[in-house]
Amino acid sequence: MDIVVRASFAFLFIFLVTRLIGRRELSSLQPFDLILLIVMGDLIQQGVTQSDYSFTGLVLATGTFALLTVGASYLVFRFQRLRPVFEGEPLILVQDGKLVAKNLRRERMTAEEVAAEARLQQIATLDDVRWAVLESNGQISFIPK
Repeated sequence: MDIVVRASFAFLFIFLVTRLIGRRELSSLQPFDLILLIVMGDLIQQGVTQSDYSFTGLVLATGTFALLTVGASYLVFRFQRLRPVFEGEPLILVQDGKLVAKNLRRERMTAEEVAAEARLQQIATLDDVRWAVLESNGQISFIPK
């Protein structure tokens, strides 16, 4: 039972950390970030199982994570009001060619990052953009004028 409680706490902790990190950072992982996530996963495993290498510990920890993941997705499916909490909401970064500074600060993004993403989608300047939306998966959608 101790492993189930620890796995539940670890699940909630990982959820909170990923929400605090932000969508943009998670969508563009650098090699160091990937290594950091792998190390963090190992540290979480040690905290959850307390060096319990038994098959039972493996099944309990993995099963708890699986059940909590399925439970969270069911809650999001069943209760629409929970979607912004679990999945986030799209965020407008550019409106009629003008950057929305408040939303850029909220996501810790610079105007140069938005302009670089626009260039990758064959948009020369932000003046040519009606809307730029940071989607909940971290990608930026551009709607030209």
